[in-house]
Amino acid sequence: MSAMLNLVERNVHEVQVDHERLMFHIPSSSLFAADKVTAEIIDALRESSCTAEELFARLAGKSAAHDVNKANEVSETLRELLALEVVSDGSPLSPDIAVKRVERTAINTVVLNVNTGCNLSCTYCYKEDLDTPSAGRRMDMETAKASVEMLLKESPDESRYTVVFFGGEPLSNRKLIECMVEYCELRFGALGKQVDFVMTTNATLLTEEIVDWLDAHRFGLSVSMDGPRSIHDLNRRTVGGAGTYDVVRRKVEMLLKRYRSRPVGARVTLTSGVTDIAGIWDHLINELGFAEVGFAPVTSGQLDTFNMQPEELTRVFENMKALGRRYLQAALENRNIGFSNLHQLITDIHEGHKKSLPCGAGLKMLAVDHKGDLNLCHRFTGSTLPTFGNVHEGVDTERLTDFLSVRLDRSGTGCESCRIRNLCSGGCYHESYARYGDPQHPTYHYCELMRDWVDFGIEIYARIMAANPAFIDNHITPRKAH
Repeated sequence: MSAMLNLVERNVHEVQVDHERLMFHIPSSSLFAADKVTAEIIDALRESSCTAEELFARLAGKSAAHDVNKANEVSETLRELLALEVVSDGSPLSPDIAVKRVERTAINTVVLNVNTGCNLSCTYCYKEDLDTPSAGRRMDMETAKASVEMLLKESPDESRYTVVFFGGEPLSNRKLIECMVEYCELRFGALGKQVDFVMTTNATLLTEEIVDWLDAHRFGLSVSMDGPRSIHDLNRRTVGGAGTYDVVRRKVEMLLKRYRSRPVGARVTLTSGVTDIAGIWDHLINELGFAEVGFAPVTSGQLDTFNMQPEELTRVFENMKALGRRYLQAALENRNIGFSNLHQLITDIHEGHKKSLPCGAGLKMLAVDHKGDLNLCHRFTGSTLPTFGNVHEGVDTERLTDFLSVRLDRSGTGCESCRIRNLCSGGCYHESYARYGDPQHPTYHYCELMRDWVDFGIEIYARIMAANPAFIDNHITPRKAH
């Protein structure tokens, strides 16, 4: 008796773009246009399960010659869909994630929390170990060097490493940063390995001398800036409560005029009441000259007054899609307008990224606090989440791999059959920790918005590929070089 054929809905998601039916193959995060036969098979099986013989009968034409050709075409397409596990004949399906636990990590990035002190007192700051400048706890050279040695010990076979300087405001411990850059360039250089430096700064301590030094060492720079004065000064204030827009703008203009080695991006934090995506983007890109702008809505901060309510978050995503349509128009003219949220999504779709875990935290990256304790990422320094060892004693590998392995198991969660499960993987650990008190809890509070955002990204990507695929070669593929 012939096996019954079924459509595996959890493995395929359809997005309609004009008259074209696009199939997003969920297990591989790949996208393909459904030809006529593929569409017919999917429609027939969506209507009801049937045997292969019954399927051929449904789809075959009337004439004998046409029957043979059509049957061959249906047979070949069916084999492909069975191989992709979009159609099942009852055989066991491959698990989304073949491994059941993380056995080893490949840490190639270390985040040095060089000072808990900050010269600003931003009202929405998530840093649980943040201090005023006078009370800041600075990382010492011994701990910083031990962090790098830990990196080399844990992953000696990597060819490229990244050292991230974070705070507080990292430039408030400028001396350590300068010493560590010199140390790293000598240490990694002697091993024939490359090292990249990354820093997020509020820009207030920048001088021409510092900018030129950062430029000489090719720092990847991101500036925390929330938009024009009326928005930026809502939350980004000095310890005394004064707005910081004027000084930040002055410093940013100097930075962007002098900095040449790498593109400089702006990171925008969106709080309750702030939804003008296009206005903020326009100010930071067109007025100030940033290369990219990325938006991060606050939904799980410690103070509920800053958290976006559901209707505001919906408005934010609608406004992101409006900016995304401008991104599309520019892309068709072979221009990149620096909307990094959409740019990254299109990169993920184009490269077929399939994530078993939400990010590299714990897997490729660890954050070191001023005491040398190893945290899952920079957002967790100072939190109650247990740490995973210390740079002086080494990584607690068993605890770390146990932690990561919990997120691999999607059974019993909404992620198990979600169509973006391999792009989202349950969402940010810290977002879950702040919202639910559990870093392993999926970020259910914006699942539907994220699914819609991915569908939008698929549409934009498809339109670019159809009308100007050169944009991908010119602006997506080279992105890795930065």
